[in-house]
Amino acid sequence: MQILTAQELHNLAMNIVGEKLGEMGYEFQAINSKLKRHPQYVLFKKGEPTIFVLVKATTNLQAPNEYDVVWMETFKEHAKKQKAKVWFAGVGIANAESVESPVFKNQPYYVAFEDFLKIIA
Repeated sequence: MQILTAQELHNLAMNIVGEKLGEMGYEFQAINSKLKRHPQYVLFKKGEPTIFVLVKATTNLQAPNEYDVVWMETFKEHAKKQKAKVWFAGVGIANAESVESPVFKNQPYYVAFEDFLKIIA
């Protein structure tokens, strides 16, 4: 069995978040799925401000919404200059048989993602 790389885990989280955003009726102005490139999604909906969505894949199912507070302050300044909202999507992904084991390709996994954390609403 092959373990998912950090980029593959991130892509899985991006797919989960992208599906939810599509269901919410947002149009994607830009998508960046490279690790450590932010934002991952730039959203547009007529009559609303631009929304930057930051996606982070983690194996922490208990607290997937934890993020680097210092880094986020820097990003918030960038967003304010752009008059954009900031949403954070922490997506917990873990092996379905044992959360202690890594996530393998083509094997079952758990997902912990309820909703977006609205950093700048």
